[in-house]
Amino acid sequence: MPSSYRGAVRLLGFLVVVGVVAGCSPGVAEPGPDSGKAGPTGTSASPPAVATPEPASVVLTTDRDRRSGIVADGGGDSPYNYGPTVLLENGRYRMWWCSQLGYAAPAGDDLLYAESTSPDGPFSAPGGGSAIPVLSGSTSGFDGKHTCDPSVIKVGPTYYLYYTGAAGEHAHGNAIGVATSTDGLTWARAADGKPIVSPSYDTTRENTYGAGQPSVLYLDGWFYLMFTDTTGKAAGWNGAGQFVLRSKVATFLTGVEALGPNGFHKVEDAHSTRERSVVDAFSADLSFVPALDAFVIAHETEQGTTLTFWNRDFTAEPYGRVHVAGPWREGPGLVRTPHGLVPVSDEDPCGRIAFDVVRATVDGRAGAPTDLTHFGLDVAEAPGCATTRAAAALEGFAVPSPENTVDLVLKGQVVRIERRSVTDRLATKVLDHRPAIVDKLPVKARIPAGAKAVRSPDGTVGLVLGDDKKVWLVDAEEIAALNGSTVTAVSKQTWDGYQPVRDLLR
Repeated sequence: MPSSYRGAVRLLGFLVVVGVVAGCSPGVAEPGPDSGKAGPTGTSASPPAVATPEPASVVLTTDRDRRSGIVADGGGDSPYNYGPTVLLENGRYRMWWCSQLGYAAPAGDDLLYAESTSPDGPFSAPGGGSAIPVLSGSTSGFDGKHTCDPSVIKVGPTYYLYYTGAAGEHAHGNAIGVATSTDGLTWARAADGKPIVSPSYDTTRENTYGAGQPSVLYLDGWFYLMFTDTTGKAAGWNGAGQFVLRSKVATFLTGVEALGPNGFHKVEDAHSTRERSVVDAFSADLSFVPALDAFVIAHETEQGTTLTFWNRDFTAEPYGRVHVAGPWREGPGLVRTPHGLVPVSDEDPCGRIAFDVVRATVDGRAGAPTDLTHFGLDVAEAPGCATTRAAAALEGFAVPSPENTVDLVLKGQVVRIERRSVTDRLATKVLDHRPAIVDKLPVKARIPAGAKAVRSPDGTVGLVLGDDKKVWLVDAEEIAALNGSTVTAVSKQTWDGYQPVRDLLR
């Protein structure tokens, strides 16, 4: 049997089977990791871990259901592939997942990497070929033998990889670690190689898996971490449940807040009592939908991958649940932006939202989840961009203006541009309609055709913005030409009287 830290309990129907090794799938017995939630077709047998509010009356309409064939595997000697995390970065789909390669050391679960230009794959290593291992057991410490369940985000120039670690086959009390990278391929363990989240041991259950299966995103300066802890107070009878912490520090070693019954509150550290679970599940993935101003959790149910939406405080479900149909064997990985958010639609940033997941399915060999397959759907005619905060989905988009110009949305504000050629150069896309919310955004800058442009003695070109003496430097030579602006040379004294800015709305 593969030695990939299998869990303590597997539920099939109402039959409970005790597993033989500890691992990153807390509810699974051999031969394959299915998180104990269901059989091969995803039939749930677990009662709710906690009561949650009924979904709000806003029903989301879906269309464009999609499913691919197998998108990735770990090569011929890989007995299973599951637990993916997927980032859409500069047109590339970058995926890390859990597998086990015979040639990687030490012998245990490894994290693999591959990439593609499409979520349908095929995913391959940079330069071609099979996926490559990027993180394996450290041979010592809490993750001595196994590394699994990756969740990757990128903040600034740094990639952060959160993962489950286990020291051995019977290392009950798995924990969560974090590593950093500048390219997503070569990783260095952070926090001195120690776990950043350990089991809370609030209570005793037969499922002694511990803490793991992290999912992380970055929003408004906060790192949000969702994870499993089968020892948590609010976990279900079988250990199922998802807990949420947040911190402005990537390692969660300081400034930690935990989600409790009344929202987030400060706690001493990341090992504090788990007071509230947000979904009855193992192996779930967390993201945020800018247009809806809501979190979304992808988790497996009878219907396939269920998408459950929460408001920013996790106090209400503002939208009805959505189901991405199809078979599954192990938890899903949402396609996310580098910060871990759901990508905004170029077609209709407020009204259309594409949800894509990669999840493990069964290929028939011993029932192991050896295949990774892409599933997805769109939410159509969504009531998005309903608030100025939700208008973040319009960042970089331009829309028609009431002044016979074009409005470019940046940082929740509007730059009014007269020349369409300038707008085409600056905007992600120019929409043919004006979302109502744009009328509520302040107009903070104007770029009229032929606006004054100046060149400093050292050759720097700036476009003068209004009467406040600011000069905009980003691609100013090109923008000046597109705008029909004549560039005038000025003295150092005159140039020093301007306030150069590279951020248009600084």
